[in-house]
Amino acid sequence: MKNKTGYVLVYTLLCLLFLPAITSHAQDTTGNRMIRDSLARRHAMPVQRDTVIVDPTVIDSLPVDYKALHSPRKAAFYSAVLPGLGQIYNREYWKVPLVYAALGVSTGVFIWNMDKYKEFRDAYRMRRANQNNPAYEDKYPNYTNSDLTYLRDAYRQYVDYSVLVFVAAYALNIVDATVFAHLRQFDISDDLSIRISPTLLNNRTPGIGLRLSLGPRKAKPGLAFR
Repeated sequence: MKNKTGYVLVYTLLCLLFLPAITSHAQDTTGNRMIRDSLARRHAMPVQRDTVIVDPTVIDSLPVDYKALHSPRKAAFYSAVLPGLGQIYNREYWKVPLVYAALGVSTGVFIWNMDKYKEFRDAYRMRRANQNNPAYEDKYPNYTNSDLTYLRDAYRQYVDYSVLVFVAAYALNIVDATVFAHLRQFDISDDLSIRISPTLLNNRTPGIGLRLSLGPRKAKPGLAFR
């Protein structure tokens, strides 16, 4: 009964991890389709007077490419479907071995703990079933019944912990792909600047001032969209 409860818990946690990524992927696909349709309608509209037309090839050279937008939602979806695929989508290939190392180690620990749990569980059952059989050879003669039950319960807890570690590693794989996909779109341009200069604190005490400028992105002159 405990094994079935643990499997149901793991299945529920995995479903909760996959559901946001699948939903995000569907929303992102719909959003990209709407953007492409909007650009197509704009391109098909007649040219108005005194309007500077942008060559469609210029759109591909803009900082934001609507046709191939690097989407954090896609990164999350890919990592949820196959661990490490989101990191490949982000072009962070060096993280793929780390992802599979974390998942592989947690899987190996789970298998080892499960084997130990079954071993001590079966040893205790066999001892209880053959306690009146003089021909029975005990596999653990130095262990009392209390020792066997303690080891059985301890490894059963270790199985649960290893499952939680595996789920945490899987979730961290998705979070890492999503966060670094967002950071790929982080704007570091000439409009962002930091200036360090001497200053007076409260108009009395000399000190050092730190000024952070967050200016708006300047539009290129002579370009306008229809």
